[in-house]
Amino acid sequence: MRNLWSDLRPLLGYIAAFSFVINLLYLAPAFFTLQVFDRVISTSSHETLIVLLAGTGAALLILMLLDYVRTRLQNVVGILLDERLSPPVVNAIVERAARTPGATKTEGIRDVAALRSVFSANGLIAVFDAPWVVVYVAVIWMFHPALGIGAAFSALLMLALAWLNDRVNRQALEKLQNEGRRASHYVESSLRNAEVLQALGMTQRLLVRWRTLQDQVAAMQTSASRSGAAFTTGTKAVRQAIQILMLSLGAYLVLSQQASGGIMIATSILLGRAVQPVEQLVGSWRLLIEGRAAYRRLSELAKDFDGGVLRVVMPRPEGRLAVENITYRAPGSETLVLASVGFGLAPGEALAIVGPSAAGKSTLARLLTGVWTPSSGHVRLDGADVSYWPREQLGPYIGYVPQDVELFDGTVADNIARLDKVDSEAVVAAALRANAHEMILTLPKGYDTPVGEHGARLSPGQRQRVALARALYGNPQLVILDEPNSNLDGAGEIALAQAMSALRDEGVTSVVVTHRPSLIAHVDKILVLAAGRVQQFGPAGEVMKDMQRQAQVMVGQKAA
Repeated sequence: MRNLWSDLRPLLGYIAAFSFVINLLYLAPAFFTLQVFDRVISTSSHETLIVLLAGTGAALLILMLLDYVRTRLQNVVGILLDERLSPPVVNAIVERAARTPGATKTEGIRDVAALRSVFSANGLIAVFDAPWVVVYVAVIWMFHPALGIGAAFSALLMLALAWLNDRVNRQALEKLQNEGRRASHYVESSLRNAEVLQALGMTQRLLVRWRTLQDQVAAMQTSASRSGAAFTTGTKAVRQAIQILMLSLGAYLVLSQQASGGIMIATSILLGRAVQPVEQLVGSWRLLIEGRAAYRRLSELAKDFDGGVLRVVMPRPEGRLAVENITYRAPGSETLVLASVGFGLAPGEALAIVGPSAAGKSTLARLLTGVWTPSSGHVRLDGADVSYWPREQLGPYIGYVPQDVELFDGTVADNIARLDKVDSEAVVAAALRANAHEMILTLPKGYDTPVGEHGARLSPGQRQRVALARALYGNPQLVILDEPNSNLDGAGEIALAQAMSALRDEGVTSVVVTHRPSLIAHVDKILVLAAGRVQQFGPAGEVMKDMQRQAQVMVGQKAA
């Protein structure tokens, strides 16, 4: 965020400079009116009128050009802000969503849009124009002290309304924002289970809950809109009343021969210009409040931004994996999911992680990829902590198939290529390694078949096989598979087993989380997890014999 402000500061300085000249030129119409009434009319000088008209016309032309340039600069500031903030914000959102279970909120993207709107709207101009209220009041004071006092009181009254608007509406508007996002997120998250909603007849109950949230938002919105509209219309009414009262004061001074008619009209023009920024601030208050809240949230999110620290580029790993006494707690929870887990794999070894449900197997798989960071301990690949490596460097060396496979909107080739530019040879090679080439060729357009959102156009088994090809793309050195055969048929199981056997022959270190014995035959070691702790770890044959012996003992105890 500091780097962003250092980039924006020069542009904001230019906008401030343009605002200075523009507001200086806004004095021209008032002085033109003053001179016309006090000199041109009294002297009947056509030449003076022409000179004044030419000078004022030139000033207004310059004002128009400068105002246009200032508006364009505003757009540049908004675009620059969007370009600089969007990439790190998206990266931070993805990182939080990957590391924190259920953290799929995307408010950061909306916050960038809200902040851009602030810098592109009239509210920003009003902020730069507001200090000129003092200058306009001072000029009016020069015309006559009574008019200056009236103008100062008017400006203070408008500023008081703006302050009161902030005090009354700030919390309500911020709460309205939060509740509105909550209602939208509830629907978005529920639609992921649309099939269950329809199958179990839950749609109407979902609708009732959503309507309850919407009614709360609507009630808050009505209250906030009523208050905001009251302040906006009240500010306009006060402004009109001030104009009339000041014009009346000027007329009184003219009648008592304490001021001229030109001063009366010039004062009215300058006063209108003086209170305009305050009125714009009141009208843009909701946008400014949203921008302030967005900036606060982005500042919090900025803690997850990559600081841009250059790191030594690590060489391609050999695949030596070491898990050093890792412990993991879910964020916000004191319950240990994993406790004191440690083991090691030599390059090219294959490990099967087995155990009952909720033993922590999927959590361990995520920790091995570096997607999650252990609460204590280290996961090292070739001696380097996987959490140290930048993801763009480590990613190509890792293959990963999560338990719940989701593909990205695009073609089969796009997904296998990890959304990079499609290298046909590399894509086909990955599919062949995953034994998915023949299956992909049976699709309507082969590798160019669109998979749809979340891969909805493919069956679960097809998605798993495409995900396996994606994991093997680019010849990774560490492959982690979390229940890769949960949706596979017999042919898919055979293809997966062949792929795992080929990985061992190629010297690729692999870890598979599984409940099925068909894959255990293709591993070198087995790790048994229970309640987040290692129960057994060793060569596959020895662990299998020990597990069978324990099972026979349990059967015998039950029989007895």
